[in-house]
Amino acid sequence: MNQDRRQIIVKEIDHWRRSKLLPDQYCDFLLNLYADQDTIQTTKEQHHTVGKAIAAVQRATGMQWLLTFGTFTLISFVVLYFNEFHPLLQMAVVVGAVAVFLLTGQRLRSRNESAGLAITSTGMLLLLGGGLYMLNLHAIDHWGWKTSLLAFCSIFWVVYGIKARIPALHLSGWLAAILVYAWLLSQFMLDSKWYEVQLYWLPIACLFGWSSWFVHRWSKPVSAVLFATCALVWFMPELYSVMFVNDAILLQLQLIVKIAIGGIILFSMRKQWMVWVV
Repeated sequence: MNQDRRQIIVKEIDHWRRSKLLPDQYCDFLLNLYADQDTIQTTKEQHHTVGKAIAAVQRATGMQWLLTFGTFTLISFVVLYFNEFHPLLQMAVVVGAVAVFLLTGQRLRSRNESAGLAITSTGMLLLLGGGLYMLNLHAIDHWGWKTSLLAFCSIFWVVYGIKARIPALHLSGWLAAILVYAWLLSQFMLDSKWYEVQLYWLPIACLFGWSSWFVHRWSKPVSAVLFATCALVWFMPELYSVMFVNDAILLQLQLIVKIAIGGIILFSMRKQWMVWVV
């Protein structure tokens, strides 16, 4: 019997089981005849999961049903009438929702790391997205407010990423801070020369490199994030020139020289920096 027919028969048996046309033991017997062991195990796990869900619904008390539908109704009300709330209440709603996501994600990480990180990331994006939505809702278009919001998010992401031991969030915080710094330079440092752009960024790269060395004795993950940020900031003058400088002179040559110098530094100090990040 070919594989397609086996799959059709297995689906029919599964349909008989769900429809209660045959007892479960008969369905198990037929599955043993027509399905391979992986399919049998997967089918049993699915029915076990569905059975647990149905049992949980059946055992639910009236208070649990009330809390479930009450929570859903409250969320729907907030989403539908959010624009009508007072600005302070809107801020409280966003902050409260972010706190719920972060607490849920932190508790879930002990059982499922991926799910916990996904919920935590959703909370962090809600913080930034909710803030931007409120600024747009109240027609606050000045770039300074958006920069301040992004700066606040970057600080919060860095602190929370270190405290919760989430290197990706920690790195995202520094990336947001770099974006804020580049934004400020583009607003206040007009008509910058190529060497001035280098001076804007290279001392900061050295600061991140020194910080990576300084903290490696306490936390290797934090040191690794700072080292990665140092490497990124090392090439930021060229990226900044592409985005904000109109007359970028010899940009390709600058990039090649920076790659060569960075490679020489990494090779000559490989025994030191590998200890910081590994």
